[in-house]
Order: sequence, then structure tokens, then C-alpha cells
Amino acid sequence: MFSSDSNDSHQSEDSNTNRGYLRKLLAENNGDALSDQQLVEYVLALVTPRRNTAPLARRLLAEFGSFAALANADSALLQKMSGMGRSSVAVLKFARIAAVRLLADPLVNEPVLSSWQALLDYLRADMVHLTVERVRILHLNSKNRLIRDEIMSEGSIDEVAIYPREVIKRALALGSTAIILVHNHPSGDPSPSRQDIATTRDIIDVGSKLGLSVHDHIIIGRDGHISLRTKGLI
Repeated sequence: MFSSDSNDSHQSEDSNTNRGYLRKLLAENNGDALSDQQLVEYVLALVTPRRNTAPLARRLLAEFGSFAALANADSALLQKMSGMGRSSVAVLKFARIAAVRLLADPLVNEPVLSSWQALLDYLRADMVHLTVERVRILHLNSKNRLIRDEIMSEGSIDEVAIYPREVIKRALALGSTAIILVHNHPSGDPSPSRQDIATTRDIIDVGSKLGLSVHDHIIIGRDGHISLRTKGLI
């Protein structure tokens, strides 16, 4: 009994010492020196302050590969991992949401077309680790400022439906003057399919008759991204 209490005390002391070191790294150079494991350790420690989170952090990264993949993993899947509870899952999701919103901020304050790299960074952070295809539409006003970023539909691991008339109908309802189509390829390869190209051209054709421009269709994958406009496909 006394031995058990002593071990708990040492574990708590070791955890406090390690967290003090992690806090020091966070304070220096905005935490740039933190490894993915140290980042996961510290984030989990926020909801389990008396627990050594290093072993759990190692197991999670061994399973998911990186902090980004871990934060983007399905909540139900995360909660099945030994040592993970609702609070631990919630704090990882909080970290993901905070990161994505930070990346989205420049898009709100500047014309999207003049913040292209910021747009790509935001889209990759939000979509690159998705396990199913998702279509989102960025709705822009006459000054190319973002007025709405909407998820239009979700599909399976290798297919998602895009209905041109529904896209146009929604754009007109929002008063959009231009849109940017975006979807992801969970396979990792962002190369467009024939259907991707054909559907985009259909939307451009219908939109042009109603005064709606389609600036681009961007496909996001782990291997990079492809702009149909830059590739000369639309």
C-alpha cells in the first residue's frame, strides 16, 4: 500500500517536471522546438494534469502517424483507443479547430484571390486527412471576398456527388458573384477524374448564363493539390 502511494507520488513528480520542460519549450520561439510527441503530451496533459501522458502520446502517434492526422481522426475511433476518454478526444478536436480557424482568418480580411497561398494552407489543414470525399463551395462577392464557406456534400472514400444545379441554386440564394469549388481525394492523389472535369465544366456553363463565375476547382490530396484552372482543364 505504501509502495503504491510512493509510485503515484513519483509519477506525479515526474509528470510535473516534464510539463515544466514542455512549458519552457512553448515559451521559447513560440514552441517551434516541440516535436509532435511533445505537443500531443502537452495537449493531453491539459485534461489529465496528474497523469504521465508520454506513453499514450507515443501510442497515438504510432497509430496515426502525426499530430495533424491524430487531430483529424474520427472521434469515435479515437475514443476506442486505450487511455482515451471524452475529455482527451475533445481537447484534440479543440486544437484542430483552433488551428483551422487561425488559418482561415486571412481569408476573411483579404480578397481570396490575393491570398491564394493562405487559402491552400487552410484547405489542406481542413481536408487533407479526411477519409471520405467532401465537396465544399467558397462563395465570393463582387470584390472576391469570402461571404460563405459551405460543405455541399460528403460521399465515400472514392466518390462524392456534385449536382451543378444545386451548386448554382445555392450561389444565387447567397448572392454570390463567383465561387471556388473544392474537394478532396482520400487516396492522396489529387489528379482530377474525367467526371471531376466534366462536372466543373457543366457548372461553369450554367453559371455563365446567370452571371456567376467559377474561379477554380481545387482538388486536395496528401500528395499535394491540383488547380483545374492552372492545369488548363477549365
